[in-house]
Amino acid sequence: MTASSEPMRGGAPARSRADRTPAKTSTAATFALVFGVSALVCTLTAILAWAGIILGIIGIIVGVFGLQMAKRPGVTGRGVTIGGLTLSIIALILGLVFIAGVATFLNNQGAADRLQEQVDDLRNRVS
Repeated sequence: MTASSEPMRGGAPARSRADRTPAKTSTAATFALVFGVSALVCTLTAILAWAGIILGIIGIIVGVFGLQMAKRPGVTGRGVTIGGLTLSIIALILGLVFIAGVATFLNNQGAADRLQEQVDDLRNRVS
C-alpha cells in the first residue's frame, strides 16, 4: 500500500495547503492606515490642519474597529491597525497644537499689529 491509500490515523483527514484559506487583512485596518497617513500629510501642510484633525478622528474610530476585527479568527491586520492609530493620534495632536498656536498668535494684539504692518508694507511696495 502507498501512503495515499492508507487510512488516516487520528480521526480527521489532514488538510493540504491548497485547502487552507489564507487569512484576510481587515478592511478597517487598511482604512485606519489610509486615514492616519492622510491626516498626517494634511496636518504637516499646516494649511489643511483642520482637515488633518477631522481625518485623525476618523482614523482613530476606524482603528478601534480594526483592532476588534483583528481578534476574529482568520482575520489579520493588528499591526496595520496599530500603525494607523499611531499616525492618526500624532496627526490629531499636531493639528490641535498648530491650531492652538495660530489662535494664540492671532489673539496677541501686538503680534496682530505687527502682522498688519507687514501686510500694509507689502501693499505699498506692490502699488
